Amino acid sequence: MENLEKAGLAVNYNKIPGTKPKSLPKRVHIWDETLRDGEQTPGVALTIDEKIEIAKKLDEVGTAIVAVGFPAVSEEEKKAVAAIAKEGLSKATVAAPARAVIPDMEACVEADVQEVPIFIATSDFRLKYQLRMTREEMLERLTECIEFGKEHGLIVDYIAEDATRSDMDFLCEAYRTAIDAGADKICIADTVGFVRPEVMKHITREIRENLWTKSKYKVPMAAHCHDDFGLATANTLAAIEEGVTYPHVCVNAYGERAGNAAFEEVVMALEELYGIDTGIETEKLYGLSKLVERHFVVPLPLHKAISGDNAFTHSSGIHSHGQLTHSMTYEPISPTLVGRRREFHLGKFVGRHFVEYLLKMGGVKATPEQAREITDRVKRTHEERKKSQSKVAFDKIKGELKDLMTGVSEREFWAIVFDVV
Repeated sequence: MENLEKAGLAVNYNKIPGTKPKSLPKRVHIWDETLRDGEQTPGVALTIDEKIEIAKKLDEVGTAIVAVGFPAVSEEEKKAVAAIAKEGLSKATVAAPARAVIPDMEACVEADVQEVPIFIATSDFRLKYQLRMTREEMLERLTECIEFGKEHGLIVDYIAEDATRSDMDFLCEAYRTAIDAGADKICIADTVGFVRPEVMKHITREIRENLWTKSKYKVPMAAHCHDDFGLATANTLAAIEEGVTYPHVCVNAYGERAGNAAFEEVVMALEELYGIDTGIETEKLYGLSKLVERHFVVPLPLHKAISGDNAFTHSSGIHSHGQLTHSMTYEPISPTLVGRRREFHLGKFVGRHFVEYLLKMGGVKATPEQAREITDRVKRTHEERKKSQSKVAFDKIKGELKDLMTGVSEREFWAIVFDVV
């Protein structure tokens, strides 16, 4: 985009000072949750070797914090976390989460991680119906666990689960309590993906103004957003606009339910639309995306931004012709920035200009009439092929994809129950 601007051919409103809030940070540190929340994608269960390979790749691309697993889940998971911690990452901090209970903290200590994000809800709804504790009990539990972590030399963070559905005064009280106990960072969690970007900005601004007025409470803020309404990336960017410097992301937007904010989307939006340094080597993003997809065995949608097969594929004749005249005509960024290459789809929308370009590249001479005939035949071939496509075959493919979701069926669950009980 920069070359176009220099030539006076395009306007980039993203660079107008008035469009950037004063609280926008100059540097953002990417906190990856692929091996923790990402692995909670239904049907996913990674081996230790797969976890290590993904962790190393995340480290290689420049990720600041890698949450590598949840040690309290099982002995096998604790072994996996410990194995990654033992491997040692060259750039990234190895983190593992814990509920606000001492046994979870002990599991993290035994796994020898460097950082422990402690999570416990602040919404009255969750306190009453899930945790069954009072606000006071919750604060006592939080303080105890943070102090335990600090006594064991850990970096400790506090993730306020369901923060976006919490009473603001109590939410800020919980953050102050955490910071008083020694928390190094605090996190705003939109646990059920419930807010609009403008609301996310409002909540983040309120927290910042409540805490940062006194320097003792000015610790870095993080944001953890879910995609239940398709707003995880937008809400993450909104939080960053209000001062968040540690966005939580998952490669390919994997995660619980509808997933989390996508690593590749957040990084490229920050780098290209905001001009914020993320420390990520963006040309390695596609390789990271494909590695994670392969190990998760969860196919990416073709139209997925940045990493989907169609993200840099042009079908329309108008678009293809435009791309041949200048690469920025129908692309916001060069595909090489994320380790990809441009592709063209031959079908019913193909144009004569693109056919003539292919003929030229292939060293084939054709008259204008022949080029038109070739173009028409390509269009007809695609249309006929589409007519013969079987919906039954499509349903079968969908079913086979669903079979990739490993797990225990309800029937198998009850068989286990009756065998044990």
